Amino acid sequence: MKRTLMIMRHAKSSWDNSALSDHERPLNARGRRAAPHVGLCLQGLGYQPERVFVSDSMRTSETWFGLSPYMGLPKVSFHQRLYGGELDDICQLVSQADDSAASVMVIGHNPGFSIASSVLSGTMVELKTAYVAVLTAEIDGWAEIGPAGAWTLEDLITPKTDLTLL
Repeated sequence: MKRTLMIMRHAKSSWDNSALSDHERPLNARGRRAAPHVGLCLQGLGYQPERVFVSDSMRTSETWFGLSPYMGLPKVSFHQRLYGGELDDICQLVSQADDSAASVMVIGHNPGFSIASSVLSGTMVELKTAYVAVLTAEIDGWAEIGPAGAWTLEDLITPKTDLTLL
């Protein structure tokens, strides 16, 4: 079965309040504009996750809430382990997705999310803020998320993706 994995780095965060911990930092105005734009782009391209795993930080949660009006009604959960977001953490969570889901999205942080996109696709991927790497693979179930290089980088959606071209 063809599976789609969307790996997204959170939108641009605010550094205005130095009293907040890194985990508590919200999105800035640019990030609050970028998240819905990226959601519209994903929707316009037909990318609709059925399962979403989100880091439990403020900026990733706000990124999801900016995207969510365009993402249908997926099952969503928030995870502290995605705050560090290494490849193993991403793979372990994604492997738990129900095999009836054809598409899964993870939202988290760098450097782990760029590394995961690069390793899984075998292509160098740099996820700047609010970038989404859309990967596809023919696998029977989500437990087969590896090995490295088994996925194809289909799209790289950014806050600058032109909606008129969709």
